[in-house]
Amino acid sequence: MQSRFYNVGILSLSNAFGFAVTSMMMLIGSLLGAELAPSENWATLPIAIMVIGTACGVIPVTRLMAKLGRKYTLSIFLLLSASTCLVASYSVVIKSFELFCFCAAMIGVSNAALQQVRFAAMESVSPDKATTAASIVMLSGVAAAFIGPELAVYGRSLTGVDYQGSFWLVAACSVIAALILTQFTPAPINTSQEAQSTRSLREIISNPGLQLAVVSGLIAYVVMSFIMTGTPISMHNHHGHSLEDTKWVIQSHIAAMFLPSLVTPLLFNWVGIRGMMLTGLLCYGITIVIGLIDSSVMGYWSQLVMLGIGWNFLFIAGTSLLPRTYLPGEQYKAQAFNDSIVFSTQAMASLSAGWAISVSSWQTMLLICLLPIAVMIGRLIRTKPNDIPRP
Repeated sequence: MQSRFYNVGILSLSNAFGFAVTSMMMLIGSLLGAELAPSENWATLPIAIMVIGTACGVIPVTRLMAKLGRKYTLSIFLLLSASTCLVASYSVVIKSFELFCFCAAMIGVSNAALQQVRFAAMESVSPDKATTAASIVMLSGVAAAFIGPELAVYGRSLTGVDYQGSFWLVAACSVIAALILTQFTPAPINTSQEAQSTRSLREIISNPGLQLAVVSGLIAYVVMSFIMTGTPISMHNHHGHSLEDTKWVIQSHIAAMFLPSLVTPLLFNWVGIRGMMLTGLLCYGITIVIGLIDSSVMGYWSQLVMLGIGWNFLFIAGTSLLPRTYLPGEQYKAQAFNDSIVFSTQAMASLSAGWAISVSSWQTMLLICLLPIAVMIGRLIRTKPNDIPRP
């Protein structure tokens, strides 16, 4: 078992460097979008396109993993991410919004591969340790939360063109992540189990437990992306808070997305999947309340931290439930369906955030988030306790 958790450690370390590209884009993607786009209404388009790239990349990535394995597929897309960052640095030089959006899409495709790291970690340990393995990988996001934004700010003035150096630095992070991944030993595939999978996708997704897992991940990302994508513009452009304060809030938010993974396995054992989901929704509710009454730096910080914690609980609950809802050999079908749905809707949330922040107030954006929260509550009510399998 020790060697298996060594694999989890390698995946986590690699993910910390690989995810730095995404965390950097969370901070400067919409800021660069506002600078390069013909209208501020399109400022969040690069972030939305990045998420669309993730959604579009899920099925090709999972199919490639089924043929080449997780290790080699992850390495390929980490190197793609590094190359894309170099092209993105050039798009900033020539001030091409179109090329920058293309690079955002390619970063999103690479991120689709990184999203599979949690499943690779869960496959490396016994089923009763799967939640712990997923939580350890999620903790690597804490490091990425600081690496990406710090490199964004440090690299901003590295050359005569704002943020050109930032993309150079995160390109190096992707290469480092690929090098670390060479030490990963994938879990052996049981070919006899793989051959047992004969059910169609429609049969697989008819499981109410799987539907709850997908909806939990979907709502986690929709609310988080809608609020987080609009935060830099609302803070920096509309309320006049400094870039340093905006960076700190985004860093704190990303850290809050992953840091709760230190206690998530304990909480998971205490309250179960349904309790985790309800706790996550409660955190989202607190986020909205804080945002409605306080637009100071600390107000933004408090609501973005609660937003991150809520995302963690909802996402890990859905991730832990998903492998229990399908048969051996169906993992690539089920995981591809889950991530395609989750990241497609996340893309819509990210894109609509730019329009919403330009035509309405920050408080209105927060109130809109009550709709997906209500959808999640409805799904929980309709799902019977027997529909949630035990490990």
